[in-house]
Amino acid sequence: MDKLKPKLTIIINGVGGAGKDTLCDYISTHFETINVSSITPIKDIARNYGWDGEKDEVSRKFLADLKKTFIDFNDLPTEYLVDEYEKFIDSSAEIFFAHIREAAEIDKFKARVKIPCVTLLIRREENKSWGNCSDDDVEKYAYDYYFENVKALKETQKEFCALICKILSDKK
Repeated sequence: MDKLKPKLTIIINGVGGAGKDTLCDYISTHFETINVSSITPIKDIARNYGWDGEKDEVSRKFLADLKKTFIDFNDLPTEYLVDEYEKFIDSSAEIFFAHIREAAEIDKFKARVKIPCVTLLIRREENKSWGNCSDDDVEKYAYDYYFENVKALKETQKEFCALICKILSDKK
């Protein structure tokens, strides 16, 4: 682990289509990042048994329900994130983006994080309901930071990078 580089965990959230991955990908051009989602192992399971990768309302509800089942059964989403987080701790990466939708899951993961951790909600103008609690309840949490993803991409990227730099300096 590079002890000179500050490390930060950002729990990032937002409804489907808010632009989270696009913003994380952009930040990875300025900082060494790891970008992980608590839904990843659930998607892997679903893909192995017939889900085709679609992100429509029916598929999103299916994935949310399957995730809830695994949370109740063996806490797979949090255990997966903790495993990925431990790899981050031993890596040269500076920022760990953990995508988590559900408030209780955010709190559960935060309790297991050892380095500075913040929560960030990405908002977009459209307020579409996806028909599942994981997507539809993202606003029911008190985040540390909020980002309105409503401008042209270049301007949005610049503003998001400024926010990430501010968060890093706040946590030093």
